[in-house]
Amino acid sequence: MKVFKQRLVVLFVLIFMGAQAQEKKTYKIHTVAFYNLENLFDTINDTTKYDEASPIMELNEALRGEAYKKKLHNMAKVVADIGLSDTHNSPAIIGISEVENRQVLVDLLNEPELIGKDYGIIHFESPDKRGIDVALLYQKALFKPLESKAHELLVYDDSSRERIYTRDQLLVSGELEGDLIHVIVNHWPSRSGGEARSRFKRVAAGKLNKKIIDSLQAIDPYAKVITMGDFNDNPTNDSMKKAMGTVADKDRVKLKGIYNPYENQYKKMGLGTTGYRDAWSLFDQILFTQPFLEKDYSSFRFYKAGIFNKSYLTNKEGRYKGYPLRMSNAGLSGGYSDHFPVYIYLIKEN
Repeated sequence: MKVFKQRLVVLFVLIFMGAQAQEKKTYKIHTVAFYNLENLFDTINDTTKYDEASPIMELNEALRGEAYKKKLHNMAKVVADIGLSDTHNSPAIIGISEVENRQVLVDLLNEPELIGKDYGIIHFESPDKRGIDVALLYQKALFKPLESKAHELLVYDDSSRERIYTRDQLLVSGELEGDLIHVIVNHWPSRSGGEARSRFKRVAAGKLNKKIIDSLQAIDPYAKVITMGDFNDNPTNDSMKKAMGTVADKDRVKLKGIYNPYENQYKKMGLGTTGYRDAWSLFDQILFTQPFLEKDYSSFRFYKAGIFNKSYLTNKEGRYKGYPLRMSNAGLSGGYSDHFPVYIYLIKEN
């Protein structure tokens, strides 16, 4: 009798395994990324902006063209490479910061590494005092933008009450292969003057970001919202934890909550995207709302988050070994940005 029962168990297991094999599922996978391009300025002096202080404008005029071409090539190489090893494609959607104007994005996308991807551009001129903007690039074959808007951040100096001009927050709503998603691209105020003295600016930015997300959730509580950028704050700072209410444990994210997959990477693993004074900061992050965490893969869901810190992007020696390999002030040597890109993978059942 015992042998008979064991045979029944084995038979059941074999039937179950056979059924599982027949029901093997396949998934689409896309990369959504963010990259701070660190001062991607053109070679033309724009009298309406303070672009004279950009690294490329500080070069001898005869060297600017060559430096600009090198910068474009290096940035295009990185963008094309993000997620390539897993998705066999460059990002379906990528948020960009620190670009001077739309034309530098056109020039970037005309580089050999990217021209065949047929990326579209969504860009608005912002009131930033340095003349730098954010933008969204998207593969036209994969993402269809439906609506876009620049939300201005109104912050004022505590003493003079004069407005501090900084980057807008770019909201783009569209369909990723038929799925409605909303993407916010950010570049929050810097820590100039010190983290504590400048904190109120980023808290204000966090409140604006949360307000945008709340407005989308008021229309649809199940809205799939991604907010990405160079936040100039770590995942544990007040702008994230208090102003936005981000959560590090995905099992504790409520319906209208915001999950930050980078908080544990920062706290538990000590990872970062930019280095300063011998310390890592994880300023570049991608956050998203709870519906991306559902287990029904009939629409796009979150799979993985990472920092794109390939070996060729890092310093190999010296004091800044392991930190992002920047293009030198001479502008003609190898180098990329002072930030590593970040990315998430979204998957959907075929």
